[in-house]
Amino acid sequence: MTKPWLQDLGGGVHAIDTAFVRDAFDAAYLVVRGARAAYIDTGTRFALPRLLGALEELRLPRDAVEWVIPTHVHLDHAGAVGALVAELPRARVLVHPRGARHLIDPRALWEGALAIYGAEEMARSYGELTPVAAERVVTSSDDMTLELGGSTLRLIDTPGHARHHHCIWDEDTRGWFTGDTFGISYGEFTTARGRWIFPTTTPVQFEPQALRASIERLLGSRPGCIYLTHYGRVDEVERLGALLLDLLARIVALGESLRTRTDRMPALRQGLGTIFLDSLAEHGCTLPAAKVLELLAVDLELNAQGMQAWLDREQRPRG
Repeated sequence: MTKPWLQDLGGGVHAIDTAFVRDAFDAAYLVVRGARAAYIDTGTRFALPRLLGALEELRLPRDAVEWVIPTHVHLDHAGAVGALVAELPRARVLVHPRGARHLIDPRALWEGALAIYGAEEMARSYGELTPVAAERVVTSSDDMTLELGGSTLRLIDTPGHARHHHCIWDEDTRGWFTGDTFGISYGEFTTARGRWIFPTTTPVQFEPQALRASIERLLGSRPGCIYLTHYGRVDEVERLGALLLDLLARIVALGESLRTRTDRMPALRQGLGTIFLDSLAEHGCTLPAAKVLELLAVDLELNAQGMQAWLDREQRPRG
């Protein structure tokens, strides 16, 4: 019997719930074409048993995996890359060129996350990072393609959430694996109108103009679906894209309105909460406001921090 944390999405795409934070919060994907396979995103180090367990469930040998492809190197997407590759004899890592050095030598990545989360949270939620041997790392380029078991994957550069972010197009399913570029959609907020989605502006490289351009580029392919790390496959891409861009505009307007406030951080948290509550009410969500804010607590805090970093960066003297 298939494990409850492994979901067959059709077309050779399988979602693995990495168990980060809560159920249906963080996904890795295993793409299987013919006798070959690739992981897209991995979750944290603690996801390793499920990542390898997915191969066992699908009766695939470990040497069937040709690629491990993190969309970017934030730890909820790439924390298990090194440990996973150590278990896969043929696999290479395909990473954005700005992220490669952080997988080969993850000390700076660890220190950056430590500054945000603290030592206790790092130990509890992320685990240690395993370096990847440099000879097993390949860097992507914009619009590059690779072959997997007779099908084609294409990668494009998608800055805005992070400068080390790329997205992966699957020709077979006409779907994008978008990491954090196409936002976040939790199942708890699904209503009769369908899924709800919102942008993620986490620290420290949020750039709203670049993010808008990346989202519009993804939509330009007229995808049939989007594979979100947070969380799962979503359809109705045109509607969700319009909602995502609208909320991004509201968030940017909030940031601009608070640019000179001395109490900016609490105002950002409160303002983001109001924007999301209003949007969910428009979407027909009937969850109590307190429950909504509980489910979004991590995102509200990190999004406010990312907006703070963006606004601080904008205020620095240029030249």
